[in-house]
Amino acid sequence: MSSVLVRAPDEPVTLTSQAVKRLLDRGDGDAALLYLALLRRRGDAPPRSLAGELRWDRSRIEAAEAALRDLGLIAPQVPPAEPADEPPAYRQEELAGKLEESEDFRRLTAEVERKLGKRLTTADLSALLGLYDYLGLPSDVIYLLVCHCAERAAARFGPGRRPTLRQIEREGYAWARRGIDTQAAAAEYLRNYGRRQEAVPAFMRALRLGERPPAASEERYLLQWLEWGFSPEAAALAYDKTVLKCHEFKWSYCNGILRRWHEAGLHTVDEIEAGDRRPRPPAASGAPAPSGKAGGNAWMRKYIQQRRKEE
Repeated sequence: MSSVLVRAPDEPVTLTSQAVKRLLDRGDGDAALLYLALLRRRGDAPPRSLAGELRWDRSRIEAAEAALRDLGLIAPQVPPAEPADEPPAYRQEELAGKLEESEDFRRLTAEVERKLGKRLTTADLSALLGLYDYLGLPSDVIYLLVCHCAERAAARFGPGRRPTLRQIEREGYAWARRGIDTQAAAAEYLRNYGRRQEAVPAFMRALRLGERPPAASEERYLLQWLEWGFSPEAAALAYDKTVLKCHEFKWSYCNGILRRWHEAGLHTVDEIEAGDRRPRPPAASGAPAPSGKAGGNAWMRKYIQQRRKEE
């Protein structure tokens, strides 16, 4: 009987008998496939960077990765690093060594240079390696991050403008904190970001700021309000209250109004207006009545009017 194996004309992938036994004993097909994919890349790529190649979602590749760690076939996971006060700075020899030993990092560097249209400096390479090595973001996620930052810079400052690697690095740390470390998670985040960006012009008009794009600090407020669940119409109500109180628009004051509504569970215009019409609890016994036209001095005005009539 002839062999059932067909040898492809390509470089072979070698598994040790011990690795094969562990995988067979485990009986986890996804773990075996991920291990083969890692061997094909010579262990030169983080496991989660292969989600796109395997066409797996985040939960599936995380489960396969965890199984391989349990089997001792890949190194124990290092928790994602929090942004340091001073991001790691790599020496030239460290950068050169990484470029020489890692084909994945070389490809990433070349793609980033093409996207940004410039040769990366030593400082740029250090920032890029920090995302790849220190934070452990996969190369495909880092490239999506670079594309996102480039598109955002062009939209904010005009065509042809490119972000710095320092700006990309800061955004990369924000992605790491949100757990955006697979291609699928990055794609989902970018879809949501695009939907939020589509709503931004309506908010700017509601705040009487015209058609100009928001500044970075202004955009953070707008995206927070969208995350809280407010519409441009609700922001317009907060704008009116801000101008009435401050005689001008102030972002921080308007944000405070929307924060209080959010904490009170009031998000739509109807909910906000109904909340404003709710009767306030009566003052405690013995406490002075509130001042105002219908408040504590009303009895005095009535008394004076009555005396005048009697006179």
